[in-house]
Amino acid sequence: MRGKHRLNREVLALSLARLADALGNGSLFVLIPLYFTTLPEVAFKLPFPLLIGILISIYGITSALMQPLMGALSDFFGRRKLFIQTGLLLMAGSTLFFVLTDNFIVLLVLRFLQGVGGALAMSASVAHMAAVTEKSTRGEAMGLYNTMRVVGFAVGPLIGGGLQVYYGFDVSFYVAAGFMFLAVVLVQCMIQEVPKKVSETISAFTGLIDPRLFNASIVGASLAIFLMAANSSMMVTLANEFNQRLSQDALGFGFAFSSIMVGRILFQIPLGRLSDRIGRKPLIVIGLVVMAPATVLLAAATSTLQLIGIRIIQGVAVAAIAAPAYALGADMSSKGGEGRQMSILSAGFMMGLALGPLASGVLAAFSFSLPFLVGGVSLLIGAAIVYRCVPENSREPLVENLGDGQ
Repeated sequence: MRGKHRLNREVLALSLARLADALGNGSLFVLIPLYFTTLPEVAFKLPFPLLIGILISIYGITSALMQPLMGALSDFFGRRKLFIQTGLLLMAGSTLFFVLTDNFIVLLVLRFLQGVGGALAMSASVAHMAAVTEKSTRGEAMGLYNTMRVVGFAVGPLIGGGLQVYYGFDVSFYVAAGFMFLAVVLVQCMIQEVPKKVSETISAFTGLIDPRLFNASIVGASLAIFLMAANSSMMVTLANEFNQRLSQDALGFGFAFSSIMVGRILFQIPLGRLSDRIGRKPLIVIGLVVMAPATVLLAAATSTLQLIGIRIIQGVAVAAIAAPAYALGADMSSKGGEGRQMSILSAGFMMGLALGPLASGVLAAFSFSLPFLVGGVSLLIGAAIVYRCVPENSREPLVENLGDGQ
C-alpha cells in the first residue's frame, strides 16, 4: 500500500506533466484555425469552417477511437510511464513538423499522428491516476489533475495567440512542441513505473471487450465528459466568425476562449473535494444543467467582455462535471483493468473535443446560433440521462477485480 506522501507525489507529478502538455496542445486550438487561412487554396470545395473543423477534429477522433486499445495494452504491459512518454514524444514531433508544410493533407496526417500520441499518453495517465489514488480523496486528486490541465489550456491559447501576433507561426509551433518535450522530462524525473503482476496483466488484456466494464456509472460519467468537452470546444471552429462579429484579433479570441478556465481553476479542487463528501452524481447533474444556458448564450454575445463572462460561467459548470466524473470512473475501476475502464472516460473527452468543433462547423453553415442551441439541448438531455440512469450509491465498485483468478 502506498503511503500518503507517495500518493501525493505521484498525483502532483502527473498533474505537472499534464500542465506542460496542455500548454502545448492549448496553443494549437488558436493556431490551427489561423494557420489554415495562410494555406494555398484547398482542392476540396467545402465550407471554410467545416474544413477547419475536420483539421481540428481528426486529432480527437483518432485519440478517442484508439484509447480503449491503448488502455488495454497499458494494462497488459504494466508500463504506463513508458506509454505516457511515447505519446508525448509523438505529439511533440508532429507539432514540430507543422512548420515544414503548408499542405492540407499533410497537416491531416500530422493531426492523426498527434491523435495516436494523445491516445497513448492520456489512457496511461488516467489509469495511473486511478491506481495511485484512494477513494476517500480521489475527487480532490482528480480536481488537482484537471486544474493543472485547464491552467495549461487557459494559458496555452494566450501564449499561442501572442506568439503568433508578434513572432509568427514558426516560433509558436516550436514553443508548443517545447512544452510537450518538457512534459516528457517531468514524467521521467518524477514518476516511478509500477509493474503489474503477471496474473493481473494477462487477465486484463484478454478481457479487452468485457461487458462488465460498461456499467451505468462508467457510461454515465463518460457521457457527461463527452458533452462537457463538445460544448466547451465547439466555438473554436468559429474563431474567425467570432473575430469578425466582435471586431477582435487572435489575441482577443485567445482571451475569450481561455476564460472558461477561470471558473475551472477556482472551483475544480473545491468541487472535487465536495464530491468526496456528498457523492459524484449530484454535482455532475448540476454542472450539465448550468452549462446548458451558458452554451446557448455564447451566440448572443455582442462584445469580447460578454463572451468572456459567459465562458467563465461555462467554466464553473465544467468544474462541477469534470473532477466528479473522472473520480466516479476511478471509483468503478477494477485492479488490473484501470487502463481499459478509465480509457472509456478519456475517450469520451477526446471524442467530445473532436465532434464538438466538427458539429459546429456543419451546423454553422445553416445558422451561426444553431450549434450553440443544439449544444444546450444536448446538455439538458445528458443531465436527465445521468439523473435517471446513474445509481445513487455510485461510490462503491460495481465490478470485481479483473486480475484475481480470472
